[in-house]
Amino acid sequence: MQKVNIIGAGLAGVEAALYLANIGVSVNLFEMRPKKNTLAHKTPYFAELVCSNSLKNKMLTNACGLLKEEVKILGSSIIKVANKVAIPGGNALVVDRDSFSKTLDKTVREHPLINVINEEVVDLPKGITIVASGPLTSKGLEKTLSNLLGEESLFFFDASAPLIEISSIDMEIAYFKSRYHQGDDSYINCPFTKDEYDIFYNELIKGKIALVHEFDKKYFSACMPIEVLAKKGKHTLRYGPLKPKGLEKEGRPQPYAVAQLRQDNALATLYNLVGFQTNLTYGEQERIFRLIPGLKNAKFTRFGLMHRNTYLNAPKLLNLDMSLKNNPNIYIAGQLSGVEGYVESAASGLYVAINVYRRLNKLKPLQIPPQTMLGALINYIIKASPKHFTPMNANFGLFPTHSKKEREQYINNALDAIKLYKEEIE
Repeated sequence: MQKVNIIGAGLAGVEAALYLANIGVSVNLFEMRPKKNTLAHKTPYFAELVCSNSLKNKMLTNACGLLKEEVKILGSSIIKVANKVAIPGGNALVVDRDSFSKTLDKTVREHPLINVINEEVVDLPKGITIVASGPLTSKGLEKTLSNLLGEESLFFFDASAPLIEISSIDMEIAYFKSRYHQGDDSYINCPFTKDEYDIFYNELIKGKIALVHEFDKKYFSACMPIEVLAKKGKHTLRYGPLKPKGLEKEGRPQPYAVAQLRQDNALATLYNLVGFQTNLTYGEQERIFRLIPGLKNAKFTRFGLMHRNTYLNAPKLLNLDMSLKNNPNIYIAGQLSGVEGYVESAASGLYVAINVYRRLNKLKPLQIPPQTMLGALINYIIKASPKHFTPMNANFGLFPTHSKKEREQYINNALDAIKLYKEEIE
């Protein structure tokens, strides 16, 4: 029987493992947790969502929404489970964090063709191997990859937001509403007056930062700590995570700024502060975030934190099928390849698994159509400038000639192309 090694049971590794196993390929899935944990992970389960519990927008007019639809068509296990354990989130696909990971963990462990090996991989195993160890790749494996590639891996910092118990939120001040009437009132909104915002802002930019140890502060823009974002200008937050537009409350004055909290579990007992990724010390988080109206007595069940995210210089190192140029038996998937985001990571795992299966059956790599969102993302990963390469989310700017006026046509073209791609695979 054909066999593939997969290192890492995050979103990309789990997606790749289930895709291959479901079509008859035996998989050795290596995962070091919980035997060896990371600073960011909190559970022993596969595919843990370390930062937000949102897989972003569901609408096809949104780049990530289009990507979700594409991988759904291709048979994504991640999206299937996400839809199964979804909780209210307006236009976003928001999941119960624990149910999501536990369901995928159980599915993987019970699959007869997946052999889970609970140990850290330092030396790469023989045979075709997918490295999907993610942004928190262990130092041992990272050193092995650096030696193999002849250069240091690149890296940046990522940050996650705090979780708050809903029972500790003052709902006399805060209120439920989704921005622009998205069909439900799934967000809790904390409205600032100008004076309240000024006090919060001034304390935020003076807040004590946790030590970043020996690494450079090289932030990825989509996960920039709120205190770093705030220092870009006093009104930056009001045009970003604290934007008040669409969050007016009838009978109340127009808010100057609004902090939103999003449901984090199915029981609706925990909510996370949207856009509040942070590297403030835990004490400062408690002090400063309690200045948000309605959160004076907030009970934090998890504070925000920062962690080191590792990724490779993909345009310099990877072939079209995401195999290494200097060792085509090794494939790179997930955030290690330079994609950024939950759905993007899973999508890259699926793409790699498709090409690994073709390799096993002595077929040439199959390029995904560049007019699809996944194709455009892979195209960027492989063909960007190595000198200026940084991680990338799905976005319509990846298409060579795109305008909002033509977006509907782009969406239709992408869905038609992904269906043809699936037919070619099958």
